[in-house]
Amino acid sequence: MDLEARSLQPNVKVVLLAKLREYKSDLNNLKSEHKRLASANSNQAARDDLLESGMADAMSVSANQRGRLMMSTKRLNESNDRIKESRRTMLETEELGVSILQDLHQQRQSLLHANDTKEQLHGVDDNISKSKKILTNMSRRMSRNKWIISSIIVVLVVAIALILYFKLSK
Repeated sequence: MDLEARSLQPNVKVVLLAKLREYKSDLNNLKSEHKRLASANSNQAARDDLLESGMADAMSVSANQRGRLMMSTKRLNESNDRIKESRRTMLETEELGVSILQDLHQQRQSLLHANDTKEQLHGVDDNISKSKKILTNMSRRMSRNKWIISSIIVVLVVAIALILYFKLSK
């Protein structure tokens, strides 16, 4: 989780690393509390065994030991519950981090694809500009050719009219 968080963008990385440090410190605190309770209970039980071995009332000692044992068991179970809750929170955070990484990856791919599309559109724009120039040139040539053909037709009609006029007038 630590490595994944470090590979993220700085703004997300700072938040995730802070949470990760907080969860690690909580877990370490719970572990040390569990060790302290376990060692205190074992030391206390051993001391009580030595001190109470000389007591005459075995029933009283047994009830006292049973009470302390139940209290220790209760504390141990509470510590275990806190550790399980911390672990569950850590796993949820890890799942959330993985989900965020996947979303960021998809967004990165979308941005890269958009950039490629932009470059392709620039190429298409260049091709459209070239096509427009070619069509404009073709239109000019077509207009020029129409004028030339019209001029030739007018000259031929005038020539035919002159020829007919001179032939018929003689």
